Amino acid sequence: MKRCSILVLITILISGLNATSQVANRFFPEKNLTTTGIYYYPEHWNEDQWERDIKRIAGMGYEFVHLAEFAWFKMEPQEGKFEFAWLDKVVALCTKYNLKVLMCTPSATTPAWMRTNYPETFVMDGHYIRGEHGTRGLGSIVNPAYRGFVEKVVTEMAVRYGQNKNVIGWQLDNEPDAKPDYSPSSQEAFRQWLKNKYEKIEALNAAWGTAFWSQWYNDFSQVIIPNTTLVGWWGNNPHALLDFKRYSADTQAEFLDFQAAILRRHISKDQFVTTNYTAVSTGADPRRTKQLDFATYTAYPNGGSNNIGDLGFRLGNSSVILFAAEYYKSVGGVSGVMEIQPGPVNWGSYNPLLLPGTVRMWLYHTFAAGGKLASSYRFRQINYSAEQYHAGVIQTDGISPSAGGEEYIQFMKEIKELRKLYKPGASMPEKLAARSTAILWNLENYWTIDRQKQTSQWDTWNYPIKFLEIAKSFDAPVDLIPETADLSKYKFVIIPAYEMVDSALVKKWREYAANGGHLIITCRTATKDRMGHFWEAECAAPISGLIGAQVKATDMLSSNGKGDILMESTHYSWNNWADLLAPDKNTETLAVFDNQFYSGKAAVVKHKVGKGTVTYIGVDTDDAKLEADILKEIYTGAGATTENYPPGVFVYWRDGFYVAVNYSSENYTMNMTETANIIVGEKILKPGAVLVWSE
Repeated sequence: MKRCSILVLITILISGLNATSQVANRFFPEKNLTTTGIYYYPEHWNEDQWERDIKRIAGMGYEFVHLAEFAWFKMEPQEGKFEFAWLDKVVALCTKYNLKVLMCTPSATTPAWMRTNYPETFVMDGHYIRGEHGTRGLGSIVNPAYRGFVEKVVTEMAVRYGQNKNVIGWQLDNEPDAKPDYSPSSQEAFRQWLKNKYEKIEALNAAWGTAFWSQWYNDFSQVIIPNTTLVGWWGNNPHALLDFKRYSADTQAEFLDFQAAILRRHISKDQFVTTNYTAVSTGADPRRTKQLDFATYTAYPNGGSNNIGDLGFRLGNSSVILFAAEYYKSVGGVSGVMEIQPGPVNWGSYNPLLLPGTVRMWLYHTFAAGGKLASSYRFRQINYSAEQYHAGVIQTDGISPSAGGEEYIQFMKEIKELRKLYKPGASMPEKLAARSTAILWNLENYWTIDRQKQTSQWDTWNYPIKFLEIAKSFDAPVDLIPETADLSKYKFVIIPAYEMVDSALVKKWREYAANGGHLIITCRTATKDRMGHFWEAECAAPISGLIGAQVKATDMLSSNGKGDILMESTHYSWNNWADLLAPDKNTETLAVFDNQFYSGKAAVVKHKVGKGTVTYIGVDTDDAKLEADILKEIYTGAGATTENYPPGVFVYWRDGFYVAVNYSSENYTMNMTETANIIVGEKILKPGAVLVWSE
């Protein structure tokens, strides 16, 4: 077996691959708007049913079939013995019925012979117990033996299907999540990663602050992966844990790039390479990949959460698609939903029936946000095993469409009608362009804040989403961007709780504002350096000059605490987080604390920098009314108009169409121009409904 060197592997982790992704948009003709697909698992069903199923998929209106992601056992039933006749037959059936194929690498589900003969290929948990055969995602992705097996099966697939004109692209692995791995292979890989990053053990000791509690290392060989399971939450070093998160994300990204590089040696340039991250991905970082053409996401908005209003438990969590649809476009410039639930799931805290129309609404939401593909998991509800209760678009009889399946059919018919109305070259209306907004966000700040939240009331994942929801309530086009992005493209840039910074980043922010941009910075920004250390200076010292104020202290209240803030003549409540600000002479105070012993201290300030402005919001509130009112004042003060959509109502413009969806439990009457042409739906937007119009 071909074995790869750990040292070479980790060097790749640090440096990245030099290959550049193709322009992803070329895989999706603009006139098609979005392309629809479905997951199908022929290995689950009798071969005499395959043609019936494939024919039905085509008849329902789907355009591609997603194949093979969990079928390693079927392609390589014994080590080194490959069997593809069954998959050839399914691909031929897809061709017969004019369906394209999205082929998948099976690395997430290793066959039983691998665990039996090569137990070292599986991860170890925090108790140093090996993973067992029986689920997915337990391969140790840095283990050389596992890598060798992956390389072989991916090569076999690429050689066989890489030039097949009916195969449009490849999905790598399945829902990569940067799973923690404490195995010997991972321990050695982590040490090599650290050597590449720090070079000398003295540099690691300084970065990790190992002088605290006698954690000092004399050599890299002494370092082990920080393990909260055995050391305990309180005892673990936050800087070491931050590096472990970085290592895990780097490793996951490089593993995807490793597979992509294998594929690209054999596949057509017309086949794309992607993967399907989860909508809420707290471990894997898609921006670390180098070889993907673009990234997609999986969306499960409804798993037993209450959501908005009395009907919310049937309509789903509106933030799932809202965030993911924007976030994953930051890889390759386009995205889409690869996997979306077509009905109840099997893993929710409870699994209610969806309100009729909800699946169609989710599909339109992905489309409205710019999605280039919309695929659903899965075609047939399986009759056995762990996901029996997970709905499909076809029920357990193998014939009858589910309620979600019927809504998918309706969506696909309507998309085909929209294609007929598509007019190339449509430009965004000026009123929308005047509201162009970016939200700066990265996963590393999530890691460091979530590790030391300081208050149980801090909602780390949803904090930036709160500002996305506010901007969308204004009907602003919003991008979620990395710090390397060009800020000059946006009228407004929001920086929510960006804890770790350096001088170059702060300089970039200042230049943006000085050139006329409107910068909104929130609490918990710039409190640490890139290694998570406090500054040997006042709190948030690097941005004091930028915001025109100093953060003098921070307060947090109990869950039933009653903090009060006064802005003009309006009072706002808070109890999560409050920065007490001391504004400079030329800085305007927009809001002050109006109770507690520091009543009268500034809570929100605004500072003019060059041609633009910088506003610092030093408070996190639950209802977001304060933040929304501040942002509205900034937008209107800069000459932009704003809408006032209620929570759960989202409106988008794409390709000349306006699209609105309603996750709320109340009817909403859309304010439209007299010349508006309604294409889909009605002006009164009911819960779970969709409205498409042009002007």
